[in-house]
Amino acid sequence: MKVLILRFSSIGDIVLTTPLIRCVKEQVPNCELHFATKETYRGLVDTNPYLDKVHVLKGDINTLVQELHQEKFDLILDLHHNIRTQIIKMRLRVKSIAVNKLNLEKWLLTQFKIDKLPKYKHIVSRYLYTAKTLGVSNDAKGLDYFIPDEDKVSIPELFPAAKDGFLAFAIGAKFLTKRMPYPKIVEICDKLEIPVILLGGLDDLARGEEIKQQSKNKQIFNACGRLKLNQSASVVEQAEALITHDTGLMHIAAAFEKPIVSIWGNTVPELGMYPYLTNGEFKVVQVADLNCRPCSKIGYKKCPKGHFDCMQKIDINEVVTALDYYLKPAE
Repeated sequence: MKVLILRFSSIGDIVLTTPLIRCVKEQVPNCELHFATKETYRGLVDTNPYLDKVHVLKGDINTLVQELHQEKFDLILDLHHNIRTQIIKMRLRVKSIAVNKLNLEKWLLTQFKIDKLPKYKHIVSRYLYTAKTLGVSNDAKGLDYFIPDEDKVSIPELFPAAKDGFLAFAIGAKFLTKRMPYPKIVEICDKLEIPVILLGGLDDLARGEEIKQQSKNKQIFNACGRLKLNQSASVVEQAEALITHDTGLMHIAAAFEKPIVSIWGNTVPELGMYPYLTNGEFKVVQVADLNCRPCSKIGYKKCPKGHFDCMQKIDINEVVTALDYYLKPAE
């Protein structure tokens, strides 16, 4: 049986497809498994040993459709379920099953604060449900992330002060409303008595330098914009724990079963994107009693209300207390 999985973004969403990939490949007899995504995200799936072939969208959807048409698929599992994937499915004329994105329920929650979402219905469970007719079930082995050898980072070479242990802090996020203001990150770093490696993209480089310069913690290394995604993943894999916003690195940390302190602003875990861990070792820090949360299922460039209380009122002591729990010596 030849199966195609469609998921074109984002980092976190693609990492969250890995239980489905593994379960389909291992549980469906003689399955040839393909995956289609954007060129930007190819590195996330190229190293996955459960995939037989990766197809990439480089701009022209017609070229991709022609390539996919030649494969003669038996089934498409649509984990994106948008206009693009509808076009692909229509043109391939192959049996398909699409993920339930719960868009109506999410809209009711973000717009009217009416919660009709199924409790703790993680998106991983909804991805896996698309393959139920194939007899696929959850193997409870969690997420996968495969780092090529050439991207594995030597911490003693990168930041010698961290060779005996460190925290990773993912300071970025695609949308501002998912990021703490940097002065609060400085406050958290001030209270940490362990080396810290800051992670993020090139857009976070200057912000990381400000945090490093202003913090009383002089054991901070700003790796923002200096590492590729797989290299940042390698740093996370070796960290004692990760402090993070609602980001792709949060899900990568979950793939390595790392302790996670996740900080939530305008989004909420109930939307189904909380850390997916087999051991349950994660802490959610949020301002839970704000009547304007969640205001979006993704995020905004600025707070729609102007006050940004969902991040401004985060209790940094709650973050530090959670880390103390993870870092305390085993009895």
